[in-house]
Amino acid sequence: MQTLVLVGSANFTYTWCPLARRHFFTLSVRHRPKLKFSTSSDKACRSYIDEECDEDFLPWLEQKACTKISSMLSIGKSAHGRALYASKPIQAGDCILRVPYSVQLAPDNLPPEICSLFGDEVSSVSKVALLLLHEQKMGQKSEWAPYIRRLPQPFEMHNTIFWSDDELEMIRQSVIYQETIKQRNHIEKQFMAIKPATDQFPQCFEDVSLKDFAYAHALVTSRAWESSRGVSMIPFADFLNHDGTSEACLMSHEGKQLSEVIAERDYSPGDQVLISYGKFSNSSLVLDFGFTVPYNIYDQAQVELNIPQHYHLFQMKLELLQRFKAPAIKDVNEFSSSEKLFTIKEVKFASKKGRGIPQSFRAFARVLCSNAQELSDLESGAAQSDGRLARSPLKNKSREIEAHELILSKITEQINEYDACIKSLGPSTSQNLVRKHALRRQMAHDLLTGELRVLKSASAWLKKYCATLLEG
Repeated sequence: MQTLVLVGSANFTYTWCPLARRHFFTLSVRHRPKLKFSTSSDKACRSYIDEECDEDFLPWLEQKACTKISSMLSIGKSAHGRALYASKPIQAGDCILRVPYSVQLAPDNLPPEICSLFGDEVSSVSKVALLLLHEQKMGQKSEWAPYIRRLPQPFEMHNTIFWSDDELEMIRQSVIYQETIKQRNHIEKQFMAIKPATDQFPQCFEDVSLKDFAYAHALVTSRAWESSRGVSMIPFADFLNHDGTSEACLMSHEGKQLSEVIAERDYSPGDQVLISYGKFSNSSLVLDFGFTVPYNIYDQAQVELNIPQHYHLFQMKLELLQRFKAPAIKDVNEFSSSEKLFTIKEVKFASKKGRGIPQSFRAFARVLCSNAQELSDLESGAAQSDGRLARSPLKNKSREIEAHELILSKITEQINEYDACIKSLGPSTSQNLVRKHALRRQMAHDLLTGELRVLKSASAWLKKYCATLLEG
């Protein structure tokens, strides 16, 4: 689960909310879906309301919580599934919902006799997943039945762990291909770790399969928040849809033992209320949440650079890179081996510093292109300063150009591969293409085009940088 926690004070923990959704949503505020008003705004709002859910679910939750959850929001239907709509005027700064910890599903909801069977390797996510499976098995007898039956069904889940092998092939060029395989392996290991509990309590977990567990695990990783209770599923709040430009998020109030959302802007009756799940790239969104956005300002791409065994001064360069590892607090990348993946974000063409291309990536390339004397100079410079290696341009201009052309060649190679991959997707002409596959095809297109855009921005900057050095 990818969660960003910002500590605002001793009493508040501000947590970005990772929620699952059925389809992808626009990132732009101007595309927020709005209701069409008739002569009465109340009638307009009610026309989009999920009557059964709004009249049944929220009263159940408020009765269970023994408090009002929201007087400003109604559960409705959007083009992408359930959503929350303003049922009355909302002003920026209003608290639009409060959900007590007591009605959130967390690891401590599992009976102690079951938890006692777990080793340290069983994660909090897996414990909540097991709890969901238990409540699902109970059916209508479960005290959480109104919530459980409104969770997405397996056929509505589009996280890449559920993609077929053919569907995964569409995104082989992206790092998310390997991350999906890792996630599947992790889920399988967690399933084996919980087996002692499922085997010892067959009345609670009869016939639970790996497929069942993977579904429950994905529900948790895509919908849960962190609080003092650990990973928590928060009913009602997880009907909120995503807007990547929103500043609103879910906050956990430890003092009052509740989670709440504060409106970041004004809403009229009938407006869909949206929050941000976090500053996630499409690769994170499709892996953990099961959707993408057409243009994601947080997209990023990964480029691999390595030192071939036959490379000039291979051992000397490798030892130098390992000795002067990039401080983790300064950079997302660290030197750890002769083979490294570097994460690139979109580079603004006007940027003189190439912000978006990690300094550690450029340093790595400078080391690869240096001769023995230059390596000695780089080592001395790092030792005498802050320990960061090759962060300044090489004194030899031609060598500096060579280093950046090395990066450019790797990026150009990936651009060509991405172009070919996107072309292979092509427009579908099949009238029989099932909706699920068509949706995942679109997700693959969003993912690849976003990463390609990032790579092209880096390529443009590198070309200009090298040209500037040649002119100077």
